[in-house]
Amino acid sequence: MSVLVRDAMSTVVLTIGPAHTLRQAARLMSARRVGSAVVLDPDTCGIGILTERDILNSLGAGQDPDRETAAAHTTTDVVFAAPGWTLRQASEAMVRGGFRHLIVLDGGGPVGVVSVRDIIRCRSHVREPVPAAGVAG
Repeated sequence: MSVLVRDAMSTVVLTIGPAHTLRQAARLMSARRVGSAVVLDPDTCGIGILTERDILNSLGAGQDPDRETAAAHTTTDVVFAAPGWTLRQASEAMVRGGFRHLIVLDGGGPVGVVSVRDIIRCRSHVREPVPAAGVAG
């Protein structure tokens, strides 16, 4: 029996707006211990994703995280997963697209995010340890 995305995904979905600065996004992501934020644009009804890598690339390019907005760094050409997908389908989509996170949609809205870490955790049958305070995962 295959494990489904709904069984592996994180239901902690951090949503931010396109006007959030990268510093604000990074603080929220850190506080929630997630590697991505779903960016909802109410003006376009669009859904995108901002990842820790997007923030890292901006900082590496010398950009100011207090001036750069999520909108400028959000991936909007997103592949979405359905809760009923198998982890194999999700991992194949990630490999094809070259990314590490999939937004899970159900009923048109985000209900979760599945990451490479989630897939590895499910396939290894090992519970993820809770990191000590101040230790990044």
